[in-house]
Amino acid sequence: SNIDKPSIPKKPVKPPKLEDKPFEEFVNNYFIPGLKKSILDKGQLVNDIKLIQGNRPVVGGNCWMVFCELANYRKVWLCFDQKKITSNKTILLAESNTEPSIVESFLIDEKKITLPLLISRVLQRLNGQKWIGSN
Repeated sequence: SNIDKPSIPKKPVKPPKLEDKPFEEFVNNYFIPGLKKSILDKGQLVNDIKLIQGNRPVVGGNCWMVFCELANYRKVWLCFDQKKITSNKTILLAESNTEPSIVESFLIDEKKITLPLLISRVLQRLNGQKWIGSN
């Protein structure tokens, strides 16, 4: 019977946000698959996409990077200055088989970094480069 049920529903406990997960887990389990799917959905091939740690192209300095190679050997590096998604980020782009020629700050004005925001801004940048979408 429903007589002893409380009339006020209990608030569900909010699960921790994706963005609060450890950096590598967030990037490998959510950001990379999400970005890859979004690029594929736009009809572009992804030859390779992975999280790497090493020397940042052009700028130098050791950092964590999401490296992505599209069809035609076009390459993107999304670099995180620290091992957290809220750290300063730069994006580097290289046309086919060349050194990266474009180095830009990424999401510099955003206070709150979310998974959809990260993905949409990378896509926006690739679109601006005419690398995805209808050309």
